[in-house]
Amino acid sequence: MLNGKVAVVTGGARGIGAAICKKLASLGADIAIVDLKVTEQAEALQKEITESFGVRAQAFACDVSDAEACKALIKQVTEALGSVTILVNNAGITRDTLILSMKEADFDAVINTNLKGTFNMTQACYRTFMKQKYGKIVNLGSVSALLGTAGQANYAASKAGVIALTKVTARELASRNVTCNAIAPGFIATDMTKGLEDQYIDQIPMKRAGQPEDVANLAAFLASPESDYLTGTVIRIDGGLAIS
Repeated sequence: MLNGKVAVVTGGARGIGAAICKKLASLGADIAIVDLKVTEQAEALQKEITESFGVRAQAFACDVSDAEACKALIKQVTEALGSVTILVNNAGITRDTLILSMKEADFDAVINTNLKGTFNMTQACYRTFMKQKYGKIVNLGSVSALLGTAGQANYAASKAGVIALTKVTARELASRNVTCNAIAPGFIATDMTKGLEDQYIDQIPMKRAGQPEDVANLAAFLASPESDYLTGTVIRIDGGLAIS
């Protein structure tokens, strides 16, 4: 389904990002595993993908909050794997605390990685997608942006910005056959959420956490030709947590 496509997945070395990398690879895409550093975990994932799925995979280091670094990354990926056709903006961090005690540096760090990073990567791929008249952008939002979760002013604001950016990007690129959609995960069992189960499970109608693979399956659909007439949407995957 994705044979010949080149996918860039930020925050791709672990958790949801790693699950997305493996799912896209299983469908035939070549994978650029992007993280802040090329860690042993990223290199192990690269090896697993190439051996398990017979596609090309390469780990790259990039600070997505740095616009010039993002542009350089896309150039490196293009030289190594070919023209990018799928961009998954998954890189994200949290610095949770109440507004009263939130430090400015922690607010800025989350906005710069989650929101500005998504903008930077989208901008870095924008011209390429326009010229080739094809591209799939999948942004990772969060139900926190929809619920306004206490203690996550920075995170919720960043993800609300991602949702707005998704809609703007979709409008700007629709005529060029480029789609842009957002996924809003709820409570997903990852290293980032470890130890928080007791706070959330009772609030989830399905009474369980989601798995990274649940998000990966949706990301694969949004990155595939099966979603060609879908753009500017925000899809919750949260076990019913944010039902309104």
